[in-house]
Amino acid sequence: MSTAPATIRPFTVAVGQADLDDLQDRLARTRFPAPAPGDDWTYGTPTAYLREMVEAWRSFDWRAVEERINRFEHVLVEVDGRTVHAIHARSAEPTATPLLLAHSYPGSFLDFVDMIEPLVDPVAHGGRPEDAFHVVVPSMPGTGFSPAVDEPGWTTRRTAELYDRVMRGLGYESYAVHGSDVGATVARELGLLAPAGLLGIHVLQLFSFPSGDPAEFEGFGPEEYAALEHMQWFQAVGGYNQMNASRPQTVGALLADSPVAQLAYGELFASFGNGTSLLTRDQVLAQVTLAWLTDSGAAAARYYLEDARAAAEPAVNHTPTAVLVFPDDFRTIRSLAERDNSAVVRFTRATRGGHYASMENPAEIVADLRTMRWPEAS
Repeated sequence: MSTAPATIRPFTVAVGQADLDDLQDRLARTRFPAPAPGDDWTYGTPTAYLREMVEAWRSFDWRAVEERINRFEHVLVEVDGRTVHAIHARSAEPTATPLLLAHSYPGSFLDFVDMIEPLVDPVAHGGRPEDAFHVVVPSMPGTGFSPAVDEPGWTTRRTAELYDRVMRGLGYESYAVHGSDVGATVARELGLLAPAGLLGIHVLQLFSFPSGDPAEFEGFGPEEYAALEHMQWFQAVGGYNQMNASRPQTVGALLADSPVAQLAYGELFASFGNGTSLLTRDQVLAQVTLAWLTDSGAAAARYYLEDARAAAEPAVNHTPTAVLVFPDDFRTIRSLAERDNSAVVRFTRATRGGHYASMENPAEIVADLRTMRWPEAS
């Protein structure tokens, strides 16, 4: 890995009007599929949902999104020959802890817009000066405003390595990391890498599954069996996992050519929690608009195939790890998580929210991060 210093350039989100006009033209010419029986989520994204969302999309104010996110400092960090877009929000508190926020799939740096200010300026948001963080929110390579990945083998592990270089390029020799979904996977990969100065990881999921050993089920109660049932339900409806892990470029062609395909394929925003999603329509449309404007669909999907091909051997993460489990999300089973992660220092159950908790209930994540007492950097 290169040790050359990073180059940092300022960046402003400013989508060309021609791109927004093209989006509107495509939306106006949408051809909707015939509804499936019942027109509910049983068969996938319902046609009635698509019609409602497209109608709302045609009057959606992307410029208001730009105005809001441009209140933060955006940078392009060039490191190891790759350019990474990130929000870099520095706290005025001298003892602030550097914190990397790793986004979800489907998702983006927009996942964390409601968390940044309370983390950076806790005193103005009900906290104490010692609760402050310097916040860095990168876009995964090939997604958002991070340029496309142009080589094979770009896994979540390589993303973790790159994020470590980004943090050091921004001047942080120690930091903590929080993540959800693929961001939780990247966070755990950082835990496995254990670079000097990594303080710990905080995730909403640890994706630990039964190995087949009957002894692992000893001591399971209603809570654990409910979690297994939720895993089985999600496996039954998570067809995107198989598609992304086998034919990402095939579905990528649809996502690149049709904004409504991007909307439909992003069904997890509405359906992951089996009808319990708390996301607003505008939150979903902001995410889907960003993915469409940056043509992120294929690149984001390819991570699944690259990780599947890499077939990394199972490894135990020894970095201090905190887990915050939301009731309508993937339900991490503690005993399995502790099998795969030897230093689970905190395991907490949240009260309200699901897979996109950073947008549904950001205050509870912020509060949990504030309770962490990160060890001294090694």
